[in-house]
Amino acid sequence: MNTRLITFLALLLASVCGASVACAEALSVTDSVEHVASKETLVNLNAANVEQLMTLPGIGKSKAEAIVAYREAEGPFNTVDDLLEVKGIGKKLLAKLSASVEVR
Repeated sequence: MNTRLITFLALLLASVCGASVACAEALSVTDSVEHVASKETLVNLNAANVEQLMTLPGIGKSKAEAIVAYREAEGPFNTVDDLLEVKGIGKKLLAKLSASVEVR
């Protein structure tokens, strides 16, 4: 009887470990898909309107309007770092934004 219990527990442990490996593999695939999806959802500083810019971390209505006004006055952004020229955007805010924006 003890042999049956040990066999059962061994099989149970093996199935749980196998499920964990499958879950881990599924998680890594999901993480990769999310990473790709996040790249596709970057906000283009040269095309975004005020509402789209307001979805960015640390950007409210006034900063979004300042970004659009700067773009209209100075022309398109050449790099994400050009945001430093916009009133109200400093290095700390730029660091928060850099993963969410792009220039095309």
